[in-house]
Amino acid sequence: MGTNKISNLNRIFTRNMLRHFINGKEDNVYSSVVKRYTSDYVQKNNRELISEIYCELKDNYRNEYFYKNTLLNKLLLGVHSVNTTVALTEVVIGKSKADFVLINGKAVVYEIKTELDNLERLGSQIDDYYKAFDHVAVVTYEKNLQRLYKVLDNIDKPVGIYILRKNGKLGTIRKPQSYTDDLEKEIIFKLLRKSEYEDIITQQYGYLPKVTQFKYYSICKKMFLQIPIEESYLLVLRILKKRMRLEKEEFVKIPYELKFLAYFMELSSDDYRKLEIFLNHQYGGV
Repeated sequence: MGTNKISNLNRIFTRNMLRHFINGKEDNVYSSVVKRYTSDYVQKNNRELISEIYCELKDNYRNEYFYKNTLLNKLLLGVHSVNTTVALTEVVIGKSKADFVLINGKAVVYEIKTELDNLERLGSQIDDYYKAFDHVAVVTYEKNLQRLYKVLDNIDKPVGIYILRKNGKLGTIRKPQSYTDDLEKEIIFKLLRKSEYEDIITQQYGYLPKVTQFKYYSICKKMFLQIPIEESYLLVLRILKKRMRLEKEEFVKIPYELKFLAYFMELSSDDYRKLEIFLNHQYGGV
C-alpha cells in the first residue's frame, strides 16, 4: 500500500476528522478515501461508507487506531461497562506513554504492538508502566508471539498477553497478574492533575497547604508522598475513575468504528446530534 494511501487512511480515524464530520465540513481526504475504498458511494450514507473504510483497516492495515478501538469495544463495552469502568489513553508514565488503560476495581495497562511496530522499546515501556500501575499486558498479533515471548522472558514479570486475531476477536494467552514491587509514589503523583491531587490531599489531611504558589506543588507532592503506597495507589485509582465524562445515552448510538474517538473526545449533546445528522446523510450532501 502506497505511503499516500496509508497516510489518508490514518487521517480518517482521528479527532480532527471527527470534528470535521461534526461540523459538516467537506474534507478532501475523506472524499479521496471514500472514492478509493468504497463501492457505489453515491448511493450510500456516511455511516455505511465509514464502515466500509474501517473494513479496509481490518483486512489490510491494522494500525494503532484499529487496535485501540477494538480494545475499547471488546473490553470496556463488551466485558465491562461505562458505568463501572473508565478507559484512559496516551497516559504519560516516566519516559513512556501508555496506549490504553482500563480502571475499575484494579487498573490494567495495555501496550499495543501492531503489525506495523517493532519490540525495541517494549522492555523499557513495561518497566515504566509498573512504576505507576500493578497490572500490565501486551496486545499483539499471532505471528508476533515468539518474538514477544523472548522479550518477556528477559523481563520476568507477570505481564499479560492478548492477541488480536485475523477475524478481529481478542484472544487471551495469559492474564496479567498483580505486581506491586516497582510502584513509585513520585511517578504515580505525576499522573494526577492539580484538582485530583488536591482532592486526595484534602481527603487525607483535611486541608490544603497555605503556601506561596511557588512552593505549592512541591508541598502538595511532599504530603502525597507521606501517604503509604498501598493507600495512595488505591486513592489514585478512585480519582482517575472520575476523570472521564460521558453522555452515556448518546454514546450508545455511535457506530462501532468511531467509538474510541467519541469516547475520548468527551463530546457534548450538541456534538452527538450533529454527528448523527452527518452519519445519516447521503454522501456528498453535507
